[in-house]
Amino acid sequence: MTYYGTYPAKGKVTGGLNTVLANTDLINEVMPFWYTLINERTITDLYTPANPNIPMVVPLSALKAAGVLIIPTITDGTAPQDPVTKKYPQLVLSNLMANSVSRANLVTTITNLVMTNQFDGIDLDFEEFAFQDSSATWTTTQGRWVTFIGDLSASLHAQGKLLSVTTPVLFDPATGKKGYYSYAWAQIGAMIDRLRIMTYDYSIATPGPIGPTAWLEPSIKYAASIMPASKVFLGLPAYGRDWVTAVTGTCPTSPINYSKTVAIGAAAATFVQRDGISLAATYGTVPTFVDKYGESTFTYQKIYNGTLANGNLTSCTATRTAWYQDAKSYALRAALVSKYRIGGVTQWTLGLEDTSTTQAIRDVAKSIAPDVVLATLSSDVISAELGSYVNFTGLFTLPDKSPVVGLPVSVEIKDSVADWHTIFIGSTNNTGTISLPVALGENSKIRALSVGTWDRLAGVSSQLTLAITRIIAWDPPTSIKRGRTYNVTGHLQPKSAGLSVSLINESNVIVGSAVTDIDGNFTIALKATSIGIKQYRLLANTDGRFASAATPFISVIIR
Repeated sequence: MTYYGTYPAKGKVTGGLNTVLANTDLINEVMPFWYTLINERTITDLYTPANPNIPMVVPLSALKAAGVLIIPTITDGTAPQDPVTKKYPQLVLSNLMANSVSRANLVTTITNLVMTNQFDGIDLDFEEFAFQDSSATWTTTQGRWVTFIGDLSASLHAQGKLLSVTTPVLFDPATGKKGYYSYAWAQIGAMIDRLRIMTYDYSIATPGPIGPTAWLEPSIKYAASIMPASKVFLGLPAYGRDWVTAVTGTCPTSPINYSKTVAIGAAAATFVQRDGISLAATYGTVPTFVDKYGESTFTYQKIYNGTLANGNLTSCTATRTAWYQDAKSYALRAALVSKYRIGGVTQWTLGLEDTSTTQAIRDVAKSIAPDVVLATLSSDVISAELGSYVNFTGLFTLPDKSPVVGLPVSVEIKDSVADWHTIFIGSTNNTGTISLPVALGENSKIRALSVGTWDRLAGVSSQLTLAITRIIAWDPPTSIKRGRTYNVTGHLQPKSAGLSVSLINESNVIVGSAVTDIDGNFTIALKATSIGIKQYRLLANTDGRFASAATPFISVIIR
């Protein structure tokens, strides 16, 4: 089970980084919200202005040293709100994806960002398709999006990099529900490496749960049915919302103007998850867990004091209702990882969590049966001459055939001299593979293994048996006289005494043989009895350490 998280778009890096480094048993990849797309050639860095005294290399180095994959998120900043009309222009990014030239520029710009900074991949969080562009545009955007994802996927995968996509929920069309269908999960599932589902923000304008289980589970189920389940990640909100549900009295306008913010229908306030219990306690109430939604809620009253525009004192009392997810909420959602065998859970954002929620995920993770890792090993040949290289390829996947990326693996060899010993240690690439050339010294058995952890069993491939042949060096004649004996001399490497070497004609009949001396040398007498062109080759018999070896046929003129 993978537990990943993000940093806030313009927030400080410290809290999120500390959470990662304190929980590397759970967190193995992060999606820092450090970038926004401005146009087809420009991606703006949000990190540096927010952290002027901490160069980006500092958190990057710490994360890399901890073995954490870094897959930064790019948001869509191509269509800013009009300051006068307060409206957003429609289809700006969609139109860029529709044009082959601007689409190619987008792909190049994003790929260059990844390669220049040596990131492990990129995450696209283009929510404007859902929340700014009209739903009437979704069908138009869908095809453009699929084409763009295909192009970007090919570009990143060619460089060994990962493509992640963050989207709101979709649902199985067979149920009659749609969700934000412009993101086309079914069409992009084979192209992407991660799907991060925003299973939160269910209630925004009116009081209610942030992401009720009955709403999010069908979306998870659908995603896991149309792509390898291990690509799918369930979103967890590390924040709560707090709505005004009633107001008595007249709210002050000074020193703070509460007349619009403390009113029924006003935008909800937000609070970080770790403050949920203390917020309730401050106002003398206790959160109640609602099983139906899998979330906690509480209601309280807050008094606002101040003055009116005329300077008169005034106050109002607001009844407020808060919803948020706690440790029990996280445990319920983490259990869906096991139920649907998905890749894990995701958290927005790291650094805001209550430590009890992290422990709840850890407890669930450890209770889930570890994933099975399937290991296979193949080679380009099954036999080779001593000293030549054999190219081996190892593949590590989960049962749903999706690759296991960044998995620590090794390759072991066994021959007649030594039992299994390691000849390679490394990690799988973005396709779940390793590749290595090996020059073998004798007949050998080879296998590939992955390291077992609490969340994944060790994978062991079947053994490959490679036959290695000795090198036969010889000095054949090109022409001999009929009836005359000619000594064919040669040498076997590695040298060994007592090895049988035969001279064979084109009819596969042995016409002479010899045994090597202590230096691997041999001499075979050849006597031709008829005129013509004859074919000969040498055959060295197997001796356990090496397979039988044969030279190519050579032509000899008998005159």
